[in-house]
Amino acid sequence: MSEAVLNATIAGRQDLNERYALLRVRPDEGPVPPFTPGQFVQLGLPRPAREGETDGRPRLSKRSYSIASSAEDRDGYELFVTLVEEGRLTPELWKLDPGGRCWVGPRALGSFTLDPVPPGKDLVLVATGTGVAPFVSMLRTYARAPRWRRVALIHGVRSASDFGFRDELTERELSDPAFRYIPVASREPESWRGIRGRVQPLFDAGRFEPLVGWPLDPGACHVFLCGNPAMIESVRELLLPLGFRSGTQDAPGNLHFERYW
Repeated sequence: MSEAVLNATIAGRQDLNERYALLRVRPDEGPVPPFTPGQFVQLGLPRPAREGETDGRPRLSKRSYSIASSAEDRDGYELFVTLVEEGRLTPELWKLDPGGRCWVGPRALGSFTLDPVPPGKDLVLVATGTGVAPFVSMLRTYARAPRWRRVALIHGVRSASDFGFRDELTERELSDPAFRYIPVASREPESWRGIRGRVQPLFDAGRFEPLVGWPLDPGACHVFLCGNPAMIESVRELLLPLGFRSGTQDAPGNLHFERYW
């Protein structure tokens, strides 16, 4: 494949474990285009031609990744990536060290943003795995001028080493009384001091408010769900009886989600 098709460089890489990594991707042509926190960008690598593709044109395997970096950071995109061993892209992506070449889309896409949320509302951000990335972008971008009254981030993973941005979020909770960070691990032993299990039980009656510090009020709160579709559907079913609704063209909602597959 022509090098001209590859238009970006892996400028940095931090491996959390054998399954998760933070990548810094820098486009060749200047600063990254403006984007809104919560949007995603496509990443790609060359792939062989498939049966019937005989025109000789370059081919790419592509996948969309939510941007974790602040919208004020125009030097590159920070992406939170998980290895999908049977996937077409990430096994090859995993071979790249800093300096490796890739393709990145010309602009960010998606509508999973805070645009539908009126200023001054409470936010509950619920993520599994790499689904925490768009929420980190929101927190970083609006750090000096929050668009919310209070915000709680609930992040569910398998093991503690899977937590991306844990140190940053823990430090923020210590310095920001309007922010609550709740990491949840499903496969840690009882000796682990954090919350064990899945995120769904945290929405049980009588558990959410003591944990977060304020009530789950559909009149004052918007909930964002990102990551595993099974988590999204089960939490959605818990929230619907409480008065949370997805938006429509005719009526804005207070429940928003982004499925990762």
